Amino acid sequence: MIIAIDGPAASGKGTLAKRIALHFGYPCLDTGLLYRAVARDCANAGHDLEDEAAAANAAGRLNPATLADPGLRLPGAGDKASIVAKFPRVRAALLEFQRDFAHLPPGAVLDGRDIGTVVCPDADVKLFVTADLAIRARRRFEEQAARGEAVSYERILDVIRGRDERDAGRPDAPMKMAADALLLDTSTLSVEAAVDAALAMITAAVKIN
Repeated sequence: MIIAIDGPAASGKGTLAKRIALHFGYPCLDTGLLYRAVARDCANAGHDLEDEAAAANAAGRLNPATLADPGLRLPGAGDKASIVAKFPRVRAALLEFQRDFAHLPPGAVLDGRDIGTVVCPDADVKLFVTADLAIRARRRFEEQAARGEAVSYERILDVIRGRDERDAGRPDAPMKMAADALLLDTSTLSVEAAVDAALAMITAAVKIN
């Protein structure tokens, strides 16, 4: 069974993907890490992130073993990822890896922004996880502040708004809800409530199918 989870930054989709994968005993892939790694490798090689040829080359040479790099989770990594993610050649280079992962037995959970629409359009269950922009920014602010980072709520709000615009506005594989996806708004939900709601939706969808 393939479970596709899409949605914008700080909507809670990553946490949900991990918890859902744990529940079913499936491997889980945060596809955003692929693009973060491409941005990292591109920058480390001395290239501008707006250089599509350099970004595509980095994507083609990506070593999956480096996805455990803690630097990929640092603030700013996601914003850089959305820059290289807009390039069709980068997305094409990473597509096969994602699809191969999706077909690992006995099933897989993938989260990203185009899983249900491009990577796995035939996924057994598709969820689109969202939340109000201000709430998403507040979550990210509190998360970073708890780590002792000097952060500004207004700055984080601007960064997330910019990411939303880039991700939804790119011509190739834009972030959007698949026509057959199930919408889950986590704005007013705790983590546990969101997990319960997601599992209920998945269970119902599998029974219907």
